Amino acid sequence: MEPDLFTAAAEDRQEKDPAGSPLAVRMRPRTLDEVVGQRHLLKPGSPLRRLVGEGSGGPAGPSSVFLWGPPGIGKTTLAHVVSQATNKRFVELSAITAGVKEVRAVIDGARRASGGYGKETVLFLDEIHRFSKAQQDSLLPAVENRWVTLIAATTENPYFSVISPLLSRSLLLTLEPLTDDDLRGLLHRALTDARGLAGAVTLPEDTEAHLLRIAGGDARRALTALEAGAGSALAKKEKEITLQTLEDSVDRAAVKYDRDGDQHYDVASALIKSIRGSDVDAALHYLARMIEAGEDPRFIARRLMISASEDIGLADPSALQTAVAAAQAVAMIGFPEARIILSQATIALALAPKSNAAYLAIDAALADIRAGQAGAVPAHLRDSHYKGAQKLGHGQGYQYPHDLPGGIAAQQYAPDEVHGKRYYTPTRHGAEARYADVADRVRARLRGESGD
Repeated sequence: MEPDLFTAAAEDRQEKDPAGSPLAVRMRPRTLDEVVGQRHLLKPGSPLRRLVGEGSGGPAGPSSVFLWGPPGIGKTTLAHVVSQATNKRFVELSAITAGVKEVRAVIDGARRASGGYGKETVLFLDEIHRFSKAQQDSLLPAVENRWVTLIAATTENPYFSVISPLLSRSLLLTLEPLTDDDLRGLLHRALTDARGLAGAVTLPEDTEAHLLRIAGGDARRALTALEAGAGSALAKKEKEITLQTLEDSVDRAAVKYDRDGDQHYDVASALIKSIRGSDVDAALHYLARMIEAGEDPRFIARRLMISASEDIGLADPSALQTAVAAAQAVAMIGFPEARIILSQATIALALAPKSNAAYLAIDAALADIRAGQAGAVPAHLRDSHYKGAQKLGHGQGYQYPHDLPGGIAAQQYAPDEVHGKRYYTPTRHGAEARYADVADRVRARLRGESGD
């Protein structure tokens, strides 16, 4: 709801004594130009610029918007900037504490403000995915008739968590994760800006790198950790936030891990080799090191997908499905919850039966191709659908397997140069034992033997 006397008094105290507010609050952008990251959403004429009154004239008014992205990347910040920059009436609700009654009160107030003195209302609704269908339905008339311009923030996929009629009446804006460069610029501004630390301390390169790691792309976490480190340094009358001071103040040791150097590849290699060796505990150790160091979860997920085929293959065909599902989930969710998904996939892969037969098979086939053993496609397998193909003998003698008992025809498929060569040598591990039996029977049938 709109601020009451107590909220107004608190805000007044913050204005008179800004140092009493958390650093993350003091460093909130005052204009869209101060927003960190999200350049793709802040171009001239964008919905957010129109919400603050830039180019919003004419018959086409600003649209309601959904801001979708992981925590700490600027959803609430963008709404705060709109509240400061717009000349519209701004009301903020949280779906955690508000219900239909509160929503209807805002809508009634918006209609009175519009009809009474022509004042438009912007409603910021945080955590909208927590609203039930009925609660979301209560917003529909106001959004459809533009009694309010809705800014709704969510960390969950709105296609699953928001009713379609409400989503179709709004624009969906996807916020991108903040990069290290985005956060680095924010930290530098907080160190020097009068609203921040005003040059009271400096941040050495190694401390900055650790701060970026523990931030994990979260601007609030970065500023909170910076404030804690600065407070500890100043308490010790130090002008520099050392790595040890930051570690002590946030209680997280710096992980020796360079995402652009040897450690990046060494730890990733150790993760995969631990999975290959079925040491689930070692695999989880290396996974934790990568997560704690701020490794891109998509990189980890890609390595798991490769391992699922290279080291497990048909010994457990579900391994690749697990890894792919994990990669998709990680891309949608991000950290911190992505750690659970990566852990599940790592455990499943480490404990799965192992086979590198698929890996060896394709490499053996590629080696023959590169050695020139390609050969002509047998005539009976060549395309016979075009005019004149039959005169060339294409397709003649081909046996259609579906017309035969067992669905296997005793005929040659490979070129003469590699006919009879075996590339796939299955193991007897896990589910691949069944594939080994099938391969033996099929190969016998192809040779014209019984295959029993």
